Amino acid sequence: MSDDRRRFPRLQAAVLCRPVGKPLYGRRQAIDVSEGGMRLFADDRQESGDRLELELFLPDQSELICAVEVVWVEELPQGSAARYDVGVKFVEVSPSDRQRLATLLKSE
Repeated sequence: MSDDRRRFPRLQAAVLCRPVGKPLYGRRQAIDVSEGGMRLFADDRQESGDRLELELFLPDQSELICAVEVVWVEELPQGSAARYDVGVKFVEVSPSDRQRLATLLKSE
């Protein structure tokens, strides 16, 4: 994704995520986290428009749950850390969690 299409600044911090209700799934690094969405790596194929509920683990040791919508999916080369690179946008985040995320982004 080119930088000129981005509406929100990106956070380059240790934010981890996993699907809600799947504690056996390992936590995966989220990339380019912003107030609008993020990138993540996944082994399960997603389609543009799919909705997921994710648990985010923030650098301040807090957690939040949010609903996201898949915006794009790119298959990664064999031997990569995951099968897919996935871009998602936040569609449901509580106002208090959105504020925590915004505060975290401003502190970076």
